[in-house]
Amino acid sequence: MSVDAREQMVEQQVRAWEVLDDRILEVLREVPRERFVPAPWRELAYADCEIPLPCAKRMLRPMIVGRLLQALRVQPGERVLEVGTGSGYVSACLARLGARVRSLELHEQIVALASANLQGLSEGTVEVLCADAMQLAEESAYDVVVLTASLPLYEPRFEHALRPGGQLFAVIGAAEPQQACLIRRAGARDFTREVLFETVIEPLEHAPRPAIFGF
Repeated sequence: MSVDAREQMVEQQVRAWEVLDDRILEVLREVPRERFVPAPWRELAYADCEIPLPCAKRMLRPMIVGRLLQALRVQPGERVLEVGTGSGYVSACLARLGARVRSLELHEQIVALASANLQGLSEGTVEVLCADAMQLAEESAYDVVVLTASLPLYEPRFEHALRPGGQLFAVIGAAEPQQACLIRRAGARDFTREVLFETVIEPLEHAPRPAIFGF
């Protein structure tokens, strides 16, 4: 996979979708996305599409990765919780920004895949754990929380995991389109929400969903 393909992804997809932070664009140039794509799909590593992963999961499109990284403005040394490790690509980007990443993944097969993909890139800065994020009970533990799958109904446990001043990226909604949001914690009970853009991504497993009424 050529460096030219990576540069085209950055310029024609990510920058074109209002990702203008040079620090983020440089990280997307540096992290070899093809390394995180399963072999049958490697030719699509830099395409504007979701890429299949084991357990019926998919990698986020490059432009969504760029937008979420730009919104969060992760700083070196910050403690980040990622929910949904997937291929490990977002984990690697967060680590390249200097974050200390704890990533929760429900499926052991994907944990093994992501851990292998991250070898040689993020030692000591990314910890991948097999765990159900819907059991998360930590309070005020992280500077940043990133959800790579959507919440059909908003779940406050993730904002409660933020330290004061922390930020949460979450895609919210059961119907299309969903809203990608940045939630900020200003104080113990003070949260704000900013809608960043509209999108559609798969729901987080075990997340609550709206009741279906039958007649």
